[in-house]
Amino acid sequence: MNWTDVLDIAIALDEAHPDTDPRYIRFTDLHAWICALDEFADEPENSNEKILEAIQMAWIDEKD
Repeated sequence: MNWTDVLDIAIALDEAHPDTDPRYIRFTDLHAWICALDEFADEPENSNEKILEAIQMAWIDEKD
């Protein structure tokens, strides 16, 4: 997965952290969790706030 795979990342995060409410996660923690996913293969420095926000919103949608 790369940073542009927003929905795939959101699904993987939901599976890895099922008890987490994504509305309350800090972007620093979100970034670290994404980089720690086994399937994630992009460079950590290629992210930005817009990408992290999109992933967070997709994760919230997955929870609903």
